[in-house]
Amino acid sequence: MKVEPLGDKILVRRLEAAEKTSGGLFLPGSAQDKPTEGKVLSVGPGRQTKSGTFIRPQVADGDRVIFSAWAGTEITVDGHTVLILSENDLLAIVR
Repeated sequence: MKVEPLGDKILVRRLEAAEKTSGGLFLPGSAQDKPTEGKVLSVGPGRQTKSGTFIRPQVADGDRVIFSAWAGTEITVDGHTVLILSENDLLAIVR
C-alpha cells in the first residue's frame, strides 16, 4: 500500500525506543518512553493560500525530525506503524 500525505501533512516513521538506560539497565516495554524523533518518509504538497499557491513544508523526505510525544495519528502500512503529522506538530529538524 502507498500512502501519500495531503496538504501540509507529513508521514514519519518513529525511531526505535531506547531499550536500556545510560547506566546499562534494560527497560521493559512498559517502561520505555515513546520516541519523539523520527524519519520523514513522505511530504504533502504543502499548505494552500487563499490565492491558490502552495507553501511547501520546511522538511523533505529523509529528514530526521523531533515532534511532540502525542502528536499525529498512528496508522499501520504494510505491517509498519507510521505517523501522519501536520507540519505544525514538528518541533525541529535534526541535522
